[in-house]
Amino acid sequence: MGQTLPPPGEALTRLTERFGEPLTASLLSDRRGSRTWKIQGPNGAVALKANNPKGDTARDKAAEMAQEDGHLLRLTAAGAISPDYRIDASPWDGGRWLAVRWVDGVPLWRALAVARGPEGDRPSVRPWLQHIARTWAEHLAGMHAAGWAHADIQPTNTLIAEGGRAEVIDYALACGPDGDHRRVPYRGALTHTTAPEIAAAVLATPADTHVHAQPAADVWSLGASLFWCWTGHRPVPYDDNIDRMDKLAVIATGRTTPLADVRPWPCPTFEDTITACLTPDPADRPTAKELITAW
Repeated sequence: MGQTLPPPGEALTRLTERFGEPLTASLLSDRRGSRTWKIQGPNGAVALKANNPKGDTARDKAAEMAQEDGHLLRLTAAGAISPDYRIDASPWDGGRWLAVRWVDGVPLWRALAVARGPEGDRPSVRPWLQHIARTWAEHLAGMHAAGWAHADIQPTNTLIAEGGRAEVIDYALACGPDGDHRRVPYRGALTHTTAPEIAAAVLATPADTHVHAQPAADVWSLGASLFWCWTGHRPVPYDDNIDRMDKLAVIATGRTTPLADVRPWPCPTFEDTITACLTPDPADRPTAKELITAW
């Protein structure tokens, strides 16, 4: 396949049976102990993830990959995600691999580039922005109704497909309705979109303690992601040079930058809903189901 970092051969053998040959593989990312490829065949495409067997975190990443596969099986059985999302998964000589449906879309930050400037204030952009937010909330509402939290809602885990439909990916850190003591402990995800209650729990517990995310934390992260990608500013201001724990301490206060101070142009309904998502008390935030009608 002409690559310096080829995908696991075991995965390619299995995927050839389903998607035909020849298969082509394009390496998309190689960071933090895991790699992702786009695998294309005559009968479709998938995103293939595998841990880096030579990385310092190979064992942890393999466990996380196995955990995500388990989450996908349970979420599918609960009707919370489409049954065509998970394609296949298995151990391999270097750890674990997982293949999921390829989503044609762009990350939220890139998709909202046009909306971050004054030129975004035009009739065609407003309903498009609201459609992104509404379809994102619809996806979360399905998970939340089944008792799950995604627990890693952030701009890079949300792809915007044609027409402005939000597609959620990466379920490795999801938290289900029943405890799983075998899981990799959840200690928050991307710092900038971590809800205040998650930040407080991480600060108050040892590093090996699992913090169980609830659906309300997803709602805060949704609001934070929209705030960030629409305005170009993260909702909680802090110095990038301080360490993660100090950043979490700022987030745990519940204070955020007023949206009106940094918005690129006024959009009252959109602003009010984002601000409601960022309410410090989880009990006072709207649910994902309520957000569907708000947008």
